[in-house]
Amino acid sequence: MLNGTIVWITGASSGIGAKTAALLAQRGAIPILTGRNEQKLREHTARIGERCSYYVMDVTDDRQVQATAEAIIERYGRIDILLNNAGYGEFLNFEDMPVERFQAMMETNYMGIVRCAKAALPYMQRQGGGHIVNIASMAGKFASAKSSAYSATKHAVLGLTNAMRMELRPQGIHVSAVNPGPIDTDFFSLADPEGHYVNNIKWFMMKPDYVALCIVRVMERKRAELDLPKAAGVGMKLYGLFPRLADRLFGGILNRK
Repeated sequence: MLNGTIVWITGASSGIGAKTAALLAQRGAIPILTGRNEQKLREHTARIGERCSYYVMDVTDDRQVQATAEAIIERYGRIDILLNNAGYGEFLNFEDMPVERFQAMMETNYMGIVRCAKAALPYMQRQGGGHIVNIASMAGKFASAKSSAYSATKHAVLGLTNAMRMELRPQGIHVSAVNPGPIDTDFFSLADPEGHYVNNIKWFMMKPDYVALCIVRVMERKRAELDLPKAAGVGMKLYGLFPRLADRLFGGILNRK
């Protein structure tokens, strides 16, 4: 189903992006890895094989994003899927997080998706279809203490994704959101450098291979939205219906940062 599909992946230097790229290649797709760390990108593409390639790109840089989209089109002729995966988090109390760090996180987690989607969209429209997959977060639906900046970016991603889905469906362009809970990756080396939160939620953390597989399945089935783990979907519905009850039931767990 994905054989020969050109997939542009942001944040592919490590973690979920790199894992998803490898799995896509096994499915016959052609992953295009992008990120800021050239050495890691080179290592990943060498392991994956000849069909994939990489471009050094910072999602906060308008010119780099546009130049990368043009380079992919020049080499491959199309962009079938855009996986907006680049992002990071920091866990601090609202009063302790400087405004500049709120801005920086929004520039990467939210505006990075806007930039890449805007760069890929004209080519998808020209070719008559495509698929944009945005990696949001469970935090975009269920905010918790010390995650005000991060949760705000992911709420923004979900709002953007839902609006884009309605706008672009008539053009044959699918837009999906994947909302993972905690994943066992390097994300927490910055988000939780002292390891307190990780130690408290280890039992709940997902393996990156599992999340990558779920992302690929979203691409194959063009599913509109996926909450991970699947049990989290039930929790999200409960939170939407009974936010105060959900805060009492789950807030203590998620606030252990």
